[in-house]
Amino acid sequence: MGLVNGRSDNEFEDEGPVSPVTIARKSLGLDRGQHGTLSDAEQEFSVKYLKSELLRSMKVVLFTAKINILMPCGPVAVLINYLTANHAWVFFLSMLGIIPLAERLGFATEQLAFFTGPTVGGLLNATFGNATELIISIFALKGGMIRVVQQSLLGSILSNMLLVLGCAFFSGGIVFNKKEQVFNKATAVVNSGLLLMAVMGLLFPAVLHYTHTEVQYGKSELALSRFSSCIMLVAYAAYLFFQLKNRNMYDPVHEGGSQHAGSLDDEEVAEISQWEAIIWLAILTAWISVLSEYLVDALQGASVSWRIPVSFISVILLPIVGNAAEHASAIIFAMKDKLDISLGVAIGSCTQISMFGIPFCVVIGWIMGQPMDLNFQLFETATLFITVLVVAFMLQKTNLPKARS
Repeated sequence: MGLVNGRSDNEFEDEGPVSPVTIARKSLGLDRGQHGTLSDAEQEFSVKYLKSELLRSMKVVLFTAKINILMPCGPVAVLINYLTANHAWVFFLSMLGIIPLAERLGFATEQLAFFTGPTVGGLLNATFGNATELIISIFALKGGMIRVVQQSLLGSILSNMLLVLGCAFFSGGIVFNKKEQVFNKATAVVNSGLLLMAVMGLLFPAVLHYTHTEVQYGKSELALSRFSSCIMLVAYAAYLFFQLKNRNMYDPVHEGGSQHAGSLDDEEVAEISQWEAIIWLAILTAWISVLSEYLVDALQGASVSWRIPVSFISVILLPIVGNAAEHASAIIFAMKDKLDISLGVAIGSCTQISMFGIPFCVVIGWIMGQPMDLNFQLFETATLFITVLVVAFMLQKTNLPKARS
């Protein structure tokens, strides 16, 4: 039994299952007696594998989105700041450079959510959903620009509720002018209630200030703002818990009023690994922080150079920086008859900013020793109140009427 067709038993034993290391060694053309030991082959294979994975990850994150063409604006802004200190160009290029970074930050968050499950994924989306605005606000608070923080956060809410939602409804109505677009009323009602609660939190300090009923002028208003901010943060945490525990309530509604979770064909898969997503989150957040510092430092100079009021830059331009990609996606989803997603982007972002972003900035200002409060001045507060009322009443219907021929 020692030989079978002239081959020994040992030769058959050598034809067992081939290990990955053997495949790697053969694919690299390495053998024990040729170019080195087996550990050298493994090391070379590992290096090549890491390089290929790194290139693939960079391609997915940096080169798949068309908006990434604006990414070089960030390094150019830093270069101009050191060479010429032209505040107008530094502000403009920093603003353009942050736009794709904000979009990619959302992409990395979504990729990480594939591995963390729906609960942690929802918390990640809630945390990083408006990270760009929060980072800019923190640097503005650090510089004592409290009005810039208030106006930029207010501008984010107004732009989402008026501009983005209006454009989404208008675009969807043009594309689907022969049918009614429907959406989940439960989501709209919950978000509208939270927005009204946020407006109430902003209204009380303003009323206290303008009625001159403070016991200690300035201090009572600040204390009320900080107390209200803590309550709003707790309420937002409760909302997140409710949302994550009742996910079926937020299933998309399709024509005919039926809900379904979606077919398997619509399921998405992660494009990068978990650790790649974490690393990209750290890199993008750090780079956004760097550009945000340049953006805030150049804001006053840009206002003088362009002869544009700081309030206009804060309310109109700064919200575009962090929300440009979300604005475009909300309109695109509405044009694809996915109105629930459009509402989730627009109204959900407003809820995050009003119930989390604004009180979070108040608490951060409290820690920094900055008197950041919820008194957004009478006109701004009234504008926000009327806007929330109009949108809340408009979303009471579960469908958008079709155009009449």
